[in-house]
Amino acid sequence: MAATAGFSSNGPVPWTLSDTEVNNLYRDLELGTVLTLFYSKKSQRPERRTFQVKLETRQIIWTRGTDKIEGEIDIREIKEIRMGQKSRDFERYVEDSTARPDQAHCFVILYGTEFRLKALSLAATSDEEMVMWVKGLTWLVSDTLRSPTPLQIERWLRKQFYAVDRNREDRISCKDLKSMLCQVNYRVPNMRFLREKLPDGEPRNGDVSYSHFAQLYRSLMFDAQKSVSHVYLYVLIERPEQKILLEDFQNFLIEHQKELWATDNNKVQEFMFLYLKDPLREIEQPYFHQDELLTYLFSKENTIWDSQLDQVRPEDMNNPLSHYWISSSHNTYLTGDQFSSESSLEAYARCLRMGCRCIELDCWDGPDGMPVIYHGHTLTTKIKFNDVLSTIKEHAFITSDYPIILSIEDHCSIVQQRNMATYFKKVFGEMLLTKAVDISADGLPSPNQLKRKILIKHKKLAEGSAYEEVSSSTPYSENDISNSIKNGILYLEDPINHEWYPHFFVLTSNKIYYSEETSSNQGNEDEEEHREIINSMDQHVTEKWFHGKLGAGRDGRQIAERLLSEYCLETGAPDGSFLVRESETFVGDYTLSFWRSGRVQHCRIHSRQEAGNPKFYLTDNLVFDTLFALITHYQQVPLRCNEFEMKLTEPVPQTNAHESKDSTYIRCTESFSAEMYCQHLKALSLLVCVQEPDYGSLYEGRNPGFYVEANQMPTFKCTVRAMYEYKAQRDDELSFSKNAIIQNVDKQEGGWWKGDYGGKKQLWFPANYVEEISPTATEPDRSQATENSPLGDLLRGSMDVSSCQIVVRPEGKGSRQFVFSLVPVASPRTGPVLDIAASSQEELKDWVVKIREVTMTSEAKLEEGKMMERRKKIALELSDLVIYCRPVPFDEDKIGTERACFRDMSSFPETKAEKYVNRIKGKKFLQYNRLQLSRIYPRGQRLDSSNYDPLPMWLCGSQLVALNFQTADKPMQMNQALFMLNGRSGYVLQPPIMRDDSFDPFDRHSLRGLEPITLCIEVLGARHLPKHGRGIVCPLIEIEVCGAEYDNAKQRTDSEADNGLKPTWPRKPFRFTVCNPSFAFLRFVVYEIDMFNDQNFLAQATFPINCLKTGYRSVPLKNSYSEDLELASLLVSVSSALGYRGREGSIEARYQSPLEDFRVSQEGLMDHENRRRGKSGDRQHIQLRVQTV
Repeated sequence: MAATAGFSSNGPVPWTLSDTEVNNLYRDLELGTVLTLFYSKKSQRPERRTFQVKLETRQIIWTRGTDKIEGEIDIREIKEIRMGQKSRDFERYVEDSTARPDQAHCFVILYGTEFRLKALSLAATSDEEMVMWVKGLTWLVSDTLRSPTPLQIERWLRKQFYAVDRNREDRISCKDLKSMLCQVNYRVPNMRFLREKLPDGEPRNGDVSYSHFAQLYRSLMFDAQKSVSHVYLYVLIERPEQKILLEDFQNFLIEHQKELWATDNNKVQEFMFLYLKDPLREIEQPYFHQDELLTYLFSKENTIWDSQLDQVRPEDMNNPLSHYWISSSHNTYLTGDQFSSESSLEAYARCLRMGCRCIELDCWDGPDGMPVIYHGHTLTTKIKFNDVLSTIKEHAFITSDYPIILSIEDHCSIVQQRNMATYFKKVFGEMLLTKAVDISADGLPSPNQLKRKILIKHKKLAEGSAYEEVSSSTPYSENDISNSIKNGILYLEDPINHEWYPHFFVLTSNKIYYSEETSSNQGNEDEEEHREIINSMDQHVTEKWFHGKLGAGRDGRQIAERLLSEYCLETGAPDGSFLVRESETFVGDYTLSFWRSGRVQHCRIHSRQEAGNPKFYLTDNLVFDTLFALITHYQQVPLRCNEFEMKLTEPVPQTNAHESKDSTYIRCTESFSAEMYCQHLKALSLLVCVQEPDYGSLYEGRNPGFYVEANQMPTFKCTVRAMYEYKAQRDDELSFSKNAIIQNVDKQEGGWWKGDYGGKKQLWFPANYVEEISPTATEPDRSQATENSPLGDLLRGSMDVSSCQIVVRPEGKGSRQFVFSLVPVASPRTGPVLDIAASSQEELKDWVVKIREVTMTSEAKLEEGKMMERRKKIALELSDLVIYCRPVPFDEDKIGTERACFRDMSSFPETKAEKYVNRIKGKKFLQYNRLQLSRIYPRGQRLDSSNYDPLPMWLCGSQLVALNFQTADKPMQMNQALFMLNGRSGYVLQPPIMRDDSFDPFDRHSLRGLEPITLCIEVLGARHLPKHGRGIVCPLIEIEVCGAEYDNAKQRTDSEADNGLKPTWPRKPFRFTVCNPSFAFLRFVVYEIDMFNDQNFLAQATFPINCLKTGYRSVPLKNSYSEDLELASLLVSVSSALGYRGREGSIEARYQSPLEDFRVSQEGLMDHENRRRGKSGDRQHIQLRVQTV
């Protein structure tokens, strides 16, 4: 049988291979070859390594010598394989003839689970060897991704086992097994439990074989979750052998899952054969064992997502472009923040391969007459315009054949604009749209008419002009960092420790702004190396031997002795088994506790500061830069004392943090543990910091005033903002309008909180109507300053330079040489003196000159400069390439008139768009979008590349809702969910209701012809949840409906203690009524609840509601970048019904439609009163929290 590949850097590979050829390829890859590896770091030269494929685990490994594995890649994470020298790693050796490889022998593997992919740059010794690797890996990636779940589990099990069994002896110790299970999120109570669970009793010699391990896994998974399947197993089978035969499975698919294809007996049989892939069961009547059926329920083959939508619907691609949502990126070239990150060709390739169809090019005059692309007037790096075009051409139509729009932000001269036009035509050729599809059309062409075409969005000249000044479609704004006079990294002195820290400064025509402390690293090539150096200080934190502050600063010595004794006696661990904890006796130091001769001993690890950096040592003559380095040394070199010498051997792992949370004490020192505590306490508006005593030998137990017990902390109040209007139903409730600020909020359980507003104190209100905000956000001066600053939320402060005197300090200040001061002229009372340090004399001079120019520039000249910015000369050659996407200033009066032209479009920052996507103007804006395109982009103050909520923009018909693809946040997850539709083509046809003139996006009564649906969801269990930190997670599941304002709702399960591998939840239905299902998303988010009761994100899955299957369904989970998590899934029960099923006046009705008043029935009032008095469990039924996305 011939196989077909569907994965490559250049689309489907034209290779058709027989099964024999595929097997030969796999054999060659398993044997491996020697390849040259090119590194991303400048400090490393290319080296030859042996590369092999481990077929059992589907990994690529490379070794140095015979046994040392130097690196490995999961084949499932490979996103692209390129032939040639198509990575930056090769560029470092262009001028080095000794290291320069043959172009024809090179290939690159791009892999990862984030936006920014990692690259493995390799050179083979011949063409044949290179082709073998590219061809073989292409087939392997495709085969790995489509493998059935049982086979994927088998590979995962072997990967876990071989990670411990490095010598391939087919055995590991019970101790290693216990540690391994902890790593995969399962808590083993003790070794006896493990031995009892292992098949055939306790294994010989204390070792466990792979077959025993695999049986143990299946037993653990089924025993914990078999209750989930019992409900329908009893319906399916009545036989004692408890097998699920083909007929049983077919009935289940038809009756419970409503799968129409299952009516064909042959298709069900074929599915079972392909799923099981068991030659011993390839009989006429296949069957499932009970545990296999349960595994199927959690599998990707049983996904909640309707896989028919993985295909493009050509019949839906004939509408005008204005009728579609189009996947759009903002500042596509950036890989991180907006002011100092790297601009990269890889960002364009990644976005295009993710299905993005509108990408942005910021063009500025560059050398040699050709533009460069970067975020102007910032520290972001620059890339060449022609390189960007070549990258776009190569990746444009790999994922989708439908048109691409290039949004050009042009800051170039006429000469360079002409060169841009020349290169557009030269590089894109026939792909570039240069004339109208239909000159007689009265609307935009369809995606089908523009297949494999590239459109230019750029300002256009009036007819008959050679070149002309045209008005900008976007108003001049000093809040946009691109309009700043100068910006960059300068240094401010910390008033406490007198150290100088980097801050980002922005100079505008009248003020200088500066950010919170930032990194002086500016997205250069050494970013990863820089990060590695910084992170090395905290390297010990992730080690299993580091226990932090045991007992939170009390009885740590006794706890350490108990942990070591129990572990060593139970497991038979050798002398030298150890842990490291923060010292109770010597503040800021650590204690090494170890096992020797049947008892626990302790040794102080001293620390001191040298040139501002910590040093660690046991003896004065041997000092280490990090705690990690010290421990690593004594694992290799014996620790010598008067009575003995001994190496550190086996680390004693930590217990789970939440197990001891009732006895947690908090003390803030310079240790990592205290920093972590402070971070959590800040989030609760609580910061307990204690000044260190000036003597180091004081025992902490004699200073009880230094400690605060966590479970005795006072309840600290927070501040919230109302997202919706609420009218009190009772005398003890608050009434408030939208955006009201409620203070002194006491978070009660059950979905009702207390707070102060409008002169009323500590009255009840529904928690789902509000969002928590920082107390500083209520200060009007701070809020307004942030909004009007080019730094946005990163703003720390600003000064009016026109009223300041600049004083250069030749002598410098403290440890810095190049210092200048901004001194308020009128009076010192107008503000403090700001001392600023530059990194060089040239930088100091440049800043001083620019600031003095600003202070001397008249208001008239400033206004003239703004006018020049508003008007721009456009080259005719570039203007002629603009056919349909012609940016013009938005004119609300033209909407619905003959003056509205479908070729014109407008762009809006999110702040301006919010003025139109609301109850007052939303319907009018939707009317505009039916004919013309609109593009929304993040406000300039989002320097951290965060994203705005795209849902209101989509609901009002905006097609090009541009987001920062590099940011892993909820808006991007919603974007990924929307564009899963229509085969990930980047084009999604808006629902017909949006083309109905009577439809109002904010009025549910205008939903003519749309039936509301009621969703009922039960979360039954989960498998293979990711870990967060060192301990076993305690997960909870949040279920949210996101869409129109009147449909937003949120509910959650309880947390499940100590189980991330196979948790289950009691059956509890969560009901949601959705009035506009054509524009609604169902979102599952998995959180871990930590010892501070904070929730930490673990995983998510988001789907359009209209695309879901009902029945018992698997929810495959993704990370924050919407990349699949290996084997991670939820099992849910989903049912839906047309029409509104909730009682009038019930809690369900009231809180899923928060923008309207509901008449509360007598029954609802009684429920409300009972909850108030705690008779029905402290309001536990009110868990629907409404939140805009």
